Amino acid sequence: MALRKNPKYDIKSKYQRIWEISLILALGFLIIAFKYFPKIEREVVKIEPPQELIDLGDTEITKQKPKPTPPPNPPIPIEAPTDETLDDINIEETVWDENEKVAETTIKNNQNQDDALEDYVFIIVEKMPELIGGIASIQKRIAYPEIAQRAGVEGRVFVKAFVDENGKVFKVELIKGIGGGCDEEALKAVKNSLFIPGKQRGKSVKVQVTIPVYFKLQ
Repeated sequence: MALRKNPKYDIKSKYQRIWEISLILALGFLIIAFKYFPKIEREVVKIEPPQELIDLGDTEITKQKPKPTPPPNPPIPIEAPTDETLDDINIEETVWDENEKVAETTIKNNQNQDDALEDYVFIIVEKMPELIGGIASIQKRIAYPEIAQRAGVEGRVFVKAFVDENGKVFKVELIKGIGGGCDEEALKAVKNSLFIPGKQRGKSVKVQVTIPVYFKLQ
C-alpha cells in the first residue's frame, strides 16, 4: 500500500507564495533606495594647468681659452774655447766618397734583413706552407689510442707546427687537446709531416702553422 504525503508538510505547495513574497520585498527595497538615496557621489578629478615654457633666448656657448705655451728653457751656457786650446788641435783634410758610403750602408742593411729572415719565425707570409698530401696524410698516420676508444673520447686536437726553410717540422706545440692519449698521437703525426716551405720576398723562411687533427669513433 503506497504512502500518501501529508499536505501540511509538502514543501512544493509553498513555492508560489515564497516567490511572490520575495518579489514584493525586492521591489520595496528598490523603491526605498531610489527615494531616500537619490544622490550618487562622484569622484573629483583635479586637472593641473599646463606648464609654462620659459624662453631663455639665444645663449652664448662658452669657450675655454687654450693654455698659453710655456716659454722655452733658457740655453745652457757653454764656455767658448780659447785661442790656446785651438792651437793644440790639428785638423787634417779628409776626402769623403758619398757613393762608397751609401753602397756600404745598403749592403749592410740587406745582409741584416737576410739574417733576420733566417732567424725569425713568421706567422703570416706571402706564401704559406702547404702540407704535402693534405690533412689526409696526417690522418693516415694516426693510431687511435685504445684508452681513448674505451673511454669514448673523440674530437679535434689543434697542434702548432713550426716549419723550416726545407719544409720539415722542427718544433710542435699543443694548442688544444682532448686527452686519452690523443694529444701525444697528434703531436707525433704532425712532427713527422712534410710541407712545401713558406716564402717571403721570394725566399724560403720559417713559418708557424696550426694543424687540426680529427679523432672520431667509427
